[in-house]
Amino acid sequence: MSDNISAPSPLLAAMEVRAVYERAQMSALLPALRRLPKGDGHPVLVLPGFSASDRSTAPLRDLLKRLGYRTYGWGLGVNVGPTSRILEGLVDRLDRAHQRRGEPVSIVGWSLGGIYGRELARARPTEVRQVITLGSPIQMIAADSSTAQPMFETLRKYHSPEFDRPTRESGRPLLPVPSTSIYTQTDGVVSWQACLVRRAPTSENVRVFGSHCGLGFNAAAITVIADRLAQPAGTWKPFSAPWYLRGAFPPSTDLDTSRGPHFAVA
Repeated sequence: MSDNISAPSPLLAAMEVRAVYERAQMSALLPALRRLPKGDGHPVLVLPGFSASDRSTAPLRDLLKRLGYRTYGWGLGVNVGPTSRILEGLVDRLDRAHQRRGEPVSIVGWSLGGIYGRELARARPTEVRQVITLGSPIQMIAADSSTAQPMFETLRKYHSPEFDRPTRESGRPLLPVPSTSIYTQTDGVVSWQACLVRRAPTSENVRVFGSHCGLGFNAAAITVIADRLAQPAGTWKPFSAPWYLRGAFPPSTDLDTSRGPHFAVA
């Protein structure tokens, strides 16, 4: 049995076309989504996935702004991976958002953006309120693979060695701030098991139906994001869907650290 995490099947990769329909569904459901819990005005930094830019997160940022948050894109162009420019720019972006509002920043990161967000929380725990990830393969290391791996490998020569991940997230200390990992078991880009976090008093996994490339438009995922952001500072508790929406949230699974890199779930 391999010790590496494999990419999703070709069938799941082909099913990523569903993202188009998830984007259309978000537009259709906007009147309902705008009735989600209102925010307290705290800053929210939204980070795009690999090969994407702020354009991909614009619909989500616009909705969060309407819900009462001060939203920030990352302003670093296309996410080509952890180059020195991007890593330095992320820290600067977080510092600026924190200084402008004078309060901790919530980070919403899609895929690789979520990995960036978690590293920012480790580096600047007093500046980060919580981290919410969307299909982020936080357990992956360089030896693992994903559907996006060929493109990532092509660009690896430009990446900072400081961002190398020799140890899986499961072997590191828990994140110093609350975290929520939103994932789908039909992810066609990364292994869904690699997206799981260790369940703890301030960390959780929430499963939704959908595609990897549509998570930022997924109505169920957006419902979770709005619920997490609306919690008063210092009062974090796990997500619990209202009874009339429970069908949109299949049972989630938790990381079983005793099963090694295959991340079989308990």
